Amino acid sequence: QQPRRRRASHDPSFKERRFLIDVEKTLAQILMQEDTDGNFQITIQDAGPKSFQLPTLDSGGFNSFEVRGTYQISNLLQELALASDLGRTHIILTESRLTENPVDRIQRLIKYHFWDALTRRIDASGLEKICHDSKNRQDDQKNRIYIPFGDKLALDYFERTSLERPHLGLEVVRLPEDITPEYVKSLNHHPGILSLGLRLVKSDDEVKIKGTPFIVPGGRFNEMYGWDSYFEALGLLEDSRVELARGMVENFCYEIEHYGKILNANRSYYLCRSQPPFLTDMFIQTRKQLLKKQEWTQERVKEWTTNVLFACLKELLSVWLNNLRLDRTTGLSKYHPDGIGVPPETESSHFDHILQPYADKHHLPIEQFVERYNDQKIHEPELDEYFMHDRAVRESGHDTTYRFEGKCAHLATVDLNTLVYKYEEDLANLKGLVSYHLVDSQRFVICLSSQLLKSLANVTKDAINEYLWSPEEQLYFDWDCKLQKRTDYESATALWPLWAKIPSEARAALLVPRCLEAFEVAGGLVSGTEKSRGIIGLDRPNRQWDYPFGWAPHQILAWKGLEYYGFKSAQDRLTYKWLYLIIKAFVDFNGVVPEKFDVVNMTHQFNVEYGNVGSDFKCVVKEGFGWMNASIQIGIASLPVHLKRALGTLTDPHQLFTSL
Repeated sequence: QQPRRRRASHDPSFKERRFLIDVEKTLAQILMQEDTDGNFQITIQDAGPKSFQLPTLDSGGFNSFEVRGTYQISNLLQELALASDLGRTHIILTESRLTENPVDRIQRLIKYHFWDALTRRIDASGLEKICHDSKNRQDDQKNRIYIPFGDKLALDYFERTSLERPHLGLEVVRLPEDITPEYVKSLNHHPGILSLGLRLVKSDDEVKIKGTPFIVPGGRFNEMYGWDSYFEALGLLEDSRVELARGMVENFCYEIEHYGKILNANRSYYLCRSQPPFLTDMFIQTRKQLLKKQEWTQERVKEWTTNVLFACLKELLSVWLNNLRLDRTTGLSKYHPDGIGVPPETESSHFDHILQPYADKHHLPIEQFVERYNDQKIHEPELDEYFMHDRAVRESGHDTTYRFEGKCAHLATVDLNTLVYKYEEDLANLKGLVSYHLVDSQRFVICLSSQLLKSLANVTKDAINEYLWSPEEQLYFDWDCKLQKRTDYESATALWPLWAKIPSEARAALLVPRCLEAFEVAGGLVSGTEKSRGIIGLDRPNRQWDYPFGWAPHQILAWKGLEYYGFKSAQDRLTYKWLYLIIKAFVDFNGVVPEKFDVVNMTHQFNVEYGNVGSDFKCVVKEGFGWMNASIQIGIASLPVHLKRALGTLTDPHQLFTSL
C-alpha cells in the first residue's frame, strides 16, 4: 500500500488565489456588514461576523472564497479604500495581500507609502498642502508665507509665485532683520508658514527652483518639527531614503542661518523657541550614507560638511550656551525661550483654568483678558512666570508633564544637557573634517580648536555627573537651578546619557538595572514612574508625557544606549515589547499607527490632552506618524531573526521571554 501523499507538497506548482472585486459595491457591503460601530474601521471592537465572501478571478466571479478574521477583513477594507481613492471601479486582489505577515505589511507601507505621504516642499507646487494649518484658530485664514530678511532668492521667487498662481491667494511677507518677541507676538492674528531652503535644480537646459524636501510628523502637525525630524531621519536612513534625510539636515541649517535656531517648527508662532538639538548626530548618520553614493565626490562632501558643521557650531554657541539658557553656577543648559503672552497655537480652551481667575479679577471675559494681557495693557507677574515655564515645556518637546510643572525654565534637564554634551563631543571629534574658522563681518568670528571643544565637552560631562547623578538613587535627575538641588521626578530620559556615552562602565552597570526596574513595563519604556506623576483626578488630569504613556524617542535612544554598553538582551526585550504593542494594534485596529501608546495598559485608546494623533482615520491609514514609523523600521532592523519571527506571529512578550 502506497503512503498517502500531502497534496500541496507534491503539486508541481501552486497558483495564488486571486479575487475579482467590484470596488464600490464591495466597500459598501463590507462597511454595512462589519463596521458595527460606524467609525469606518474594522476592529476587534466591531460585532460583525468577521466573515466575507469574495468572488475568485479564475472562476470569472462564479465561485467565492471566505475571508475571515479582523485582520484580513480590515486589510480588504484598506485595499478597497485605496482603490476607490485612485478611481478604480474593479480590481484584482491576491490572497497574499490580505494574509500578509503584519511585520512585512507595516514595513512595506512605511517604506513605500507613509514616507511619501508625509513629504513636503515649500515651493510653488507644495504651497497648497503646506499652508494648511489646523492649529490656526484666528479669523485670518489667509495663505501666508514669511521670508527671512536675508533670503532674496526666496523673496523674489514667492512674490513671483503669488502672481503666477492667484488662486492660492498667497501673501508674501518679508521678516525684519531683528526678530524680537514683540514682533512675533504681533503676528499672532496673522499666522503663516516660514520659508525653508530652495534649490536650483538643472533639468535639461533649464534651471528650476525647487523646495528642499522634508518630513512632517502627520495629522495636525503639518510643518517641519525640531526633534521629530531627527528620529524621522533615522527611519528614512533605515529605508535608504538618504536624499530626503539630507534635505532635512539642510533645512535645519537654513533655519539656523536665517531664524537663529532650529525652530520648534516652521510656523510664525514658533519663531521664538527651539526644540531638543540633534543636528550633529543627524549629520553624522546622514553623511555615512552619502559617502556610499558615487555622485557624492570628496569635494562635494567636504563642502556639505563645512556648511553643516558651521551651522551646528552657531547653534551650540548662540542658542544652547547663550546667556538666557546657560546657568552660570553649574555650567548646564536650560530650556528657556523668549516670548510674550499666551501661546496662540494651543486649543482655544487649553488655558481657561489658568486664565479664568485673572479674567474674573479684572471683570473681563477670558478672550478680552487674553487680548489685553498679550498687548501688555494688563500686568500679572505670576501669569508671566507661568507662561515662561509653559514656553520652556514646549521647547523641551515634552509638552506636557508634571515633571516640568511650574519650573521648566529653571531646570537643567538630563535630556538637554545630554544633547549639549553630544554636540560638543561630536564637534570636537569632527574637527579633522573642517577648520572651525569662520569670518562673518556682519555677525561674528569663530576660530576654535578641537582641544577647546573637547575641553568644553568634558566640562559639561563633569557637570552632568556632579549635578544630575544621584549616587543614592543610582539615577540621573534634573537639576533645579533656582532651588540649587536635584528634583525627584523619575524620568525615562535618565537613559539618554547612555546614548551619548556619558557614564562609565561601572556607573552604567548601576544605572541600567535601576532604570529597567523603574521604567520597563508591558509595552516597553514608560515616560516616568507612577509615583513621580502623583495622584490624578478631575482637578489634576493626566499629562501625555507622564505615566502610563510611552513615546518613540525614549525607546529609540534607550535601545541605542543599551547597545553601546553591551546590554543586548535588555535592548532586544524592550524593542520587542514596543514593537509587539504597535503590531498588535496594527492588526486589531485596522492598521492604526498612532503618535503614542499607553504602554502600561497596552492601548492607543485613551482620553488625554491633545488626544492621540493618527488614531482617527477613515478606512485606511495613509501616513502613520513620523517618529512612530521610524521606531518601527529601526526596531525591526535591530531584532535577531527569531524575535522577528515571533513578532510576525504576535507571540506575547511575557510568554516569549519567560520561555527564553
